[in-house]
Amino acid sequence: MIHIEHFTFNSFQTRCCVIWDEDGCCAFVDPGCSCKEEFDKVISLVEKKGLKPVCIMLTHGHFDHILGVADLSALYGGLPVYMHPEDRFTLENNEYFSRCFGAPLPKAFDTTDVTEGSIVEVGALRFEVLETPGHTVGGVCYLERAEKVLISGDTLFAGAIGRSDHPGGDYDVLIRNIFEKLLHLDGETKVIPGHGPETDIATERMTNPFLMPFNEPYEDQQN
Repeated sequence: MIHIEHFTFNSFQTRCCVIWDEDGCCAFVDPGCSCKEEFDKVISLVEKKGLKPVCIMLTHGHFDHILGVADLSALYGGLPVYMHPEDRFTLENNEYFSRCFGAPLPKAFDTTDVTEGSIVEVGALRFEVLETPGHTVGGVCYLERAEKVLISGDTLFAGAIGRSDHPGGDYDVLIRNIFEKLLHLDGETKVIPGHGPETDIATERMTNPFLMPFNEPYEDQQN
């Protein structure tokens, strides 16, 4: 069984998740904690639940998703930080983003590569990596098929999609990956995005206005 605790961190309201299995093996997902108060909330949960951190999983490298990575990794003995290798481009451009948004520059950290089909094991949980670039060049989602949970980062939101106007973004690539990699998943799959409320695949198939090209009537699409 999967357990998930959600936090909303920094001025960009970025979601950080702590995910663990029945034995307490846990992963930190996109830890954007930007100050001691936010950092302490994560640590308090780990201590309260008696969790055993095993890794950090990054959906992409934008600064608001990684502000706490270096400190969390160091605190727990050098946790591996999983990220797609292409998103080193994003890490290298965080100085640009930090300057644009007046945000702190994240501390540097080492990463462990994951690509399409890689499996990140968190105790009994198995997260399959789906390459979904478009928001960034190396964006990924993490799918736990047995639990029907998709961590979508900034690829897919409730009623929206990730923006693609920053360096490394590509709208056409983003849309193609959403249609080819995500929308065919089981409709009951819970979608946990990097910002905003949770949703599910069925709801996004039926109602997400960004996934209805040209707003064509349904009957016209059948011809």
